[in-house]
Formats: sequence, structure tokens, C-alpha cells
Amino acid sequence: MTRSLLQKRFWLLGLAAILAVVALLPRTGFRGAGELPSTVHTAIAAPAQEPERSRPRVTVTRPQTGGIPRSTTQPGTMESFDFADLYAKVSGYVKQQDVDIGATVKRGQVLAIIDMPELEQELNRDRAALAQADAQVLQMQARVKTARAEFDAATAAIAQAEADLDKETSYLAFRDIQYNRVKQLFKLNSVDERLVDEKHEQLEAARAAERAARAAILTSRSQAAAADARIAQAEADVVDAKAKVQVATANVAKAQVFVDYTKIVSPYDGVVTRRNFHVGDFIRAADQGGNQPLLTVARTDLMRVIVQVPERDVPYTEVGDPAIIELAALGGTKLQAKVSRIANSEDRTTRTMRTEIDVPNSSNRLRDGMFGRVTILVDAGKNGLTVPSSSLVESSKTRKDSVFVVRDGKARLTPVEVGQDDGPRTEIVSGLSVDDQVIVKPPADLADGAAVDAEPAPVAGKSRPE
Repeated sequence: MTRSLLQKRFWLLGLAAILAVVALLPRTGFRGAGELPSTVHTAIAAPAQEPERSRPRVTVTRPQTGGIPRSTTQPGTMESFDFADLYAKVSGYVKQQDVDIGATVKRGQVLAIIDMPELEQELNRDRAALAQADAQVLQMQARVKTARAEFDAATAAIAQAEADLDKETSYLAFRDIQYNRVKQLFKLNSVDERLVDEKHEQLEAARAAERAARAAILTSRSQAAAADARIAQAEADVVDAKAKVQVATANVAKAQVFVDYTKIVSPYDGVVTRRNFHVGDFIRAADQGGNQPLLTVARTDLMRVIVQVPERDVPYTEVGDPAIIELAALGGTKLQAKVSRIANSEDRTTRTMRTEIDVPNSSNRLRDGMFGRVTILVDAGKNGLTVPSSSLVESSKTRKDSVFVVRDGKARLTPVEVGQDDGPRTEIVSGLSVDDQVIVKPPADLADGAAVDAEPAPVAGKSRPE
């Protein structure tokens, strides 16, 4: 055998041995590529590619439509819708008291009477003064009638005097003609001078009668003026008398008010909740130092529950919000109601807002002072989305709430604005849509942009698919 043939066989045997070692590498897990010759390492090198089984498997879910209802639960105190402390307006002794604590009363019912006879006497005196004033009005009205009658008589006398003046003026003219005629005859020596003197005397008498008639007219006119003045005076006296009647009427009304003050009446239907005096006790009027009410009456057909809403819930609380009132005194009975009124202002000390809820009490089971727990639904939570609370993470860069959303097979860190949180779920105000795939429990080492294998979260009541 030639030397060249021996060399060729040696190289073939060596190549076969190398191929055999390479074939055994996957089975033995040998990764020492540096121990192989460089030519072999180049031959078995493969393109670098991440195996599918090395991607983390995550559970995803889609956001649910509708936010989380917002409610506030606070202690509440039951109060009567109305209650009144009935004080005495006048001082005196308790003469009569027909009710006691727990008595049911009606509106306008007399509950107690205070003995004060001097008020009755003052009322009688003022009533007498009123009667006197009424009589004075009648008297002044009669004077008006008398003055008008005198004025009418004076007016008639004026007319009579004017008529007499006309008669006397005519008679004077007749006597003047007669005198002049006799005087002319005397010049003709037809009559005696005695006749002339007689006619002159008659003429002067006629002149005197005329002057008297004129004076009578002036007198009648003066009498008429005086009568007219008396009419004005009498009418003024009537006005004054009527004013006195009004004053007397007001005095009677005032006295009657004070007499009525001796009767303590109920302002509305309700129940007596407090009594401080007994029959025979002397009580002072409230404006004279009396600082205790005689009785207290509370309205019971309608109650009001007082709740102090904390500041965080104040912006959401409105009239008409549904409320549930739970009273331990009634075995946890729950009453359905609505917010009736809000203060629209916070207490500067407690930073709470007074809120009132009206509750009918037709069965009379509710009592003033009862204590319970009140839950007010301040926001129905119809808007927004919710995701499992375990989906939330805090961004290391922005320090804000975020979630991982799977897009194109990769986990994307997405900032969100968080609303309500009821424990299992959290309300997302903005940052997500209903089509997003949110990772439920992202691994602690999950990085933004990492490739993941997503599988949907199991439906409640079904086993997880293998």
C-alpha cells in the first residue's frame, strides 16, 4: 500500500470520529463550543432566536363598562320633624294641665291654663272703654244733625229776610211818592201842613223798616255761618270719636291676646315629650326671667334623620339621592328614603355638611333620638370602566397608576386615571377602552414592551382551560 493511500484513510477515519462526536452533542447537553476546532464550531452555529416557551404567560381581561357606585355610610340621628318648647307669655300659677309626658295632642288643643285674674279685669275695663267710645260716636253724630238743622233754619231765615227787604223797599218807595205829592199840594195851598208832616213821618217809618229788613238779612247770614261752623266741628268730633273707638278696640284686642296667653295650646298634632311644671306651680313669663318651657310638643307623623356627610362626599351629595337607614333599635330594620335637603355649606370645625332625610312615621315606631347607620348613594356610577384591582401597578418613571395592556403580543405600560375602588375592582376614569386586553396580575419583573403569551381570564364558575 502506498503512503498516499494510508494518509487518505487516516483523514477519513478522523473525520468520521469528529462527525460522531457532533452527533452526540445534543444528547449529552454539551455546550463547550470553544473546545471544538474552529471549523466545527462554524458548521454547527445557528441563527439566534428566542424559544417560544421562554415568554411569560399572562392572564388578560377586558374592562367592564360602568363605573363603581359611590356611597357614603355615616351615623345618623332621628329627630322629630318639628318640635316646640311652649313657654308662658304671662306670669301666674298653673291652674289646669290636662296632659302629661307621652300624651297625644291635636293642633289647637288647650294643654294648660295659667291663672291670672287681673288680665280678665283689664279686658273687661277695655271693653267698657270701647262701649263708651261707641256711644260718643253716636253723640257726635247727633250733634252733626243738630248743626245741620240750625244751618237749614238760618238759610231759610235769610230767604225770609230778603223777602221782607223787598217788601219794605217797595213800601218805602210808595211812601216817598206819597210824601212828595202831598208836599206839592201844600205848596199850592191845597192841603194842610199837618198832612205833610204826617206823610213825612210815614216815609221815615218806611225807611226804618227797610233798614231793619237789611239788618235781618245780615243776622240770618251770620246765624247760617255759625251753624255751618258747628257742622264742621261736629263732624270733626265724630272723626275723633271713631278714632277713640279704634284705640279702644285695639286695647280690647291686646287685652284679649294676653288673656289667650294664659292658655297653652299645641301648635300641631304630636306628642308631649317634656313637662317641667305641675298644677299650682308659679311660673314666670319668658320675658320676665322664665327660662324653662312649660311643655314640649314634638310632631311624630314625620321624622327627619340628620347625617353629617364628610367633605370627600360633599360634592356628590344632592337632594333626591337614595338612602338606606338601618336602625339597631328596631332589629336592624332598613328604611328606604331619599335625601330631602342639604345645607350646601360645610361646618368649618368638622368639615362635614348637614344632610337631612325625611322619613314618614305612620306606624309611630320611630322615636326622637334614635341612632342608626345611614348609607347614601351619592353617585350611581353609570359612567367609566372597571378592571380588577390587581391589575394596577405604579409607574417607576411617573409614579402614577398604570396597567399593562397587551398589544401585538407585547405588554405595554399604560397610565390611567383611577376613580372609585371597592376592593376587588377599581374604576378607570380615563386611559382605557373596552377593547383593551389588561393583564390581571402582571409579574413583578414584567417590563414595558416585553413579549408575552396572553390567555383570557377564566369565567367565573368554569375551570381554567389546560
